[in-house]
Amino acid sequence: MKIRDYIDVLRRRGWIIILAVVITALSAFVFSKLRTPVYRASMEVSIQLARPDLGLTQSAKQLLSSYANVMWSEKQADSVIRTLGLYMDPRDLKGDVKIVADDSIMVIKIDVDNSDGELANQIANTWAQLLVQWRDEQNARQDKQDRVFAEIIDLASYSLLRPKTSINVAAGGILGVVLGTLVVFAMEWLEAGIIHDPAALEAETGLTIMGMIPPVQQKSGGGWTHHSSHMRTPKE
Repeated sequence: MKIRDYIDVLRRRGWIIILAVVITALSAFVFSKLRTPVYRASMEVSIQLARPDLGLTQSAKQLLSSYANVMWSEKQADSVIRTLGLYMDPRDLKGDVKIVADDSIMVIKIDVDNSDGELANQIANTWAQLLVQWRDEQNARQDKQDRVFAEIIDLASYSLLRPKTSINVAAGGILGVVLGTLVVFAMEWLEAGIIHDPAALEAETGLTIMGMIPPVQQKSGGGWTHHSSHMRTPKE
């Protein structure tokens, strides 16, 4: 097909693509609005050493993951629940919390997902305070020069995690373009052997049309029947 043919296809069937885009984008918008929003509260707890010692630093980096694992335990989850007066199971709370150690910058990251953004902030802040308290308890049993402290950098702040309405609508629109285009090309493929006008017949056969027989109507039974026009070429 030539570029002119593609333009002609879009002119005749472009409305199908537009309709598909409208339907899929609108469906994505409605789907996003019907979903319960989930917010994520994030914060970082800095792990600091009592003295700038290379050996102590390496030991702290190796222990950083174990610190995160200690905090991401049902015991700590239960402490958060009791502190905030929540009515939920510690295992369910853990399912909404992610605690990861980053030894490159010596921090422990805490992410909390919840349908209530303010509650997510409270859970993250409480969990971080428990980490600080736990390190203080551990340090009380160690020499001052070997202590490793936890310090809250900033209080948690939440943001919308899902749904991302604008992204969903854009993705729906793109899907509509793809589906609409496939439908258009499928329809063109099914009608590929049908010649609709004299110019297409001349281009297809290389013959010149000498004349056309117009449609005629004949009365048959209780109604009229229509017969399509016939194009005559020199070979006929």
